[in-house]
Amino acid sequence: MAAHLSSGRVNLTALREAGRRELREFLDKCAGSKAIVWDEYLTGPFGLIAQYSLLKEHEVEKMFTLKPGRLPQADVKNIIFFVRPKLELMDIITDNVLREDRGRSPQRDFHILFVPRRSLLCEQWLKEQGVLGSFIHREQYSLDLIPFDGDLLSMESESAFKECYLESDQTSLYHAAKGLMTLQALYGTIPQIFGKGECARHVANMMIRMKREFPGSQNSIFPVFDTLLLLDRNVDLLTPLATQLTYEGLIDEIYGIQNTYVKLPPEKFAPKKQGEGGKDLPTEPKKLQLNSAEELYAEIRDKNFNAVGSVLSKKAKIISAAFEERHHAKTVGEIKQFVSQLPHMQAARSSLANHTSIAELIKDITTSEDFFDNLTVEQEFMSGIDTDKVNNYIEDCIAQKHPLIKILRLICLQSVCNSGLKQKVLDHYKREILQTYGYEHILTLNNLEKAGLLKPQTSGRNNYPTIRKTLRLWMDDVNEQNPNDISYVYSGYAPLSVRLAQLLARPGWRSIEEVLKMLPGPHFEERQQLPTGLQKKRQHGENRVTLVFFLGGVTYAEIAALRFLSQMEDGGTEYVIATTKLINGTSWMKSLMEKLEPAPF
Repeated sequence: MAAHLSSGRVNLTALREAGRRELREFLDKCAGSKAIVWDEYLTGPFGLIAQYSLLKEHEVEKMFTLKPGRLPQADVKNIIFFVRPKLELMDIITDNVLREDRGRSPQRDFHILFVPRRSLLCEQWLKEQGVLGSFIHREQYSLDLIPFDGDLLSMESESAFKECYLESDQTSLYHAAKGLMTLQALYGTIPQIFGKGECARHVANMMIRMKREFPGSQNSIFPVFDTLLLLDRNVDLLTPLATQLTYEGLIDEIYGIQNTYVKLPPEKFAPKKQGEGGKDLPTEPKKLQLNSAEELYAEIRDKNFNAVGSVLSKKAKIISAAFEERHHAKTVGEIKQFVSQLPHMQAARSSLANHTSIAELIKDITTSEDFFDNLTVEQEFMSGIDTDKVNNYIEDCIAQKHPLIKILRLICLQSVCNSGLKQKVLDHYKREILQTYGYEHILTLNNLEKAGLLKPQTSGRNNYPTIRKTLRLWMDDVNEQNPNDISYVYSGYAPLSVRLAQLLARPGWRSIEEVLKMLPGPHFEERQQLPTGLQKKRQHGENRVTLVFFLGGVTYAEIAALRFLSQMEDGGTEYVIATTKLINGTSWMKSLMEKLEPAPF
């Protein structure tokens, strides 16, 4: 269950409140009626901070999506652009501003709000286009870490992994460090910092430097977090490539969860009316919000999918028994009591109906032959079987032209589980892919190699078996119904990243020095001095709180594994998760794919 953290010691509401306050202050600077022109990518994350009602209170009357051409008609005094600092968006804004009818009266005032930082490059660009002077207010809104749930924060920076590992661009790491400084301003200085990986090292260095440069940032708040663990995604490239097998992980793998919302095929959700047949089936996708505010979802989201069915059928019995009670209500008092419980019962019933439908949709896929074959190959690779030769199943999939992303995930998984592929195996796969899917994918293959996902075995030695055995990454006897180890989230494979977090808490990383050296990037520990009087005296039985920050993305299966550790009776550690982006294997691969555009002549 995830709900425990909102009632636990970490309350992320303060972060959301700080975000709302900053937004209100900016809106109040632009006096009078307003229209907001949105960079479409920002609408989802903003929705998690502020509802439309907050904008309406501050005289926002219209909202438009940023697109080239003239701005839509709107009888407002202010036009505010909410945008990420990207040059291609500056071109669209320039077009909007230049097409504005200067003869109209009264004239509209323009403002621009950069999220999460102002950019000199963008402002210079607007200046060269001759429109910078049109903006009265040019400000930034530091939306670094967005609360997605009671124990989950994300920067939703989709290109962070690619920027860090392919383009050596550390902007997102700077934003991560800034976000952590904001967090410490609200929740106290984090006394211990551990990290693994190049990016982790950079973020820790930036935090230490920021603290030195702003001595005033030392606050007298009692620290909520005991430890910060910074982890590079490239320390564990394996986990996102494998198919997640938790309920939430599978929803994300199959349908994609965007800013806590999922769009599902509507036919499963049509209300069944007697004798009508299927003549009026809805065509719009069913959009549902998924978070732990919903009781049933909080209970099943992190379970292995094979354990979800029994929970749903148990719930169905409880709910129908509760509705049966109405026949036994005789006195006015009993009837009143039943009526007062009705809204809660109806909400529970509709929640159960939704999740039963989702589970049926997922089951159709997980029981298919193709899903089973794909999973079998993944599990063979992860347990170290036949990772060093061309795989028949992968060859068949290429021959049948299965989706390219599926092929790339499998080949990268094989490469990671073999510390790189033998040159002739790698060349064979590359040749097959380029011949079947087109030579434009050569750039994508190049990116995957640069990121360390698909590479030749250089040292002639495969370190993965040593890492697998030392960290117990493969467990043969996995219990999916009542798990006793984090490996249940992938039905046998324990996410390497989460094993590192688990071992850091107990017995400490000294026990795995050798393996840490085999994984990419440095590992380190820093201590931040706390002002006198703020050192913690831990009460007996009080848990430590660790913030695990994934630089380059995290999957729902890893989040489930960390929640499982928080839940353990004798665990002694409660985890809060932060990341640059919530990812799955497919969205991650997409972010690394390049499309070669045909020449314009």
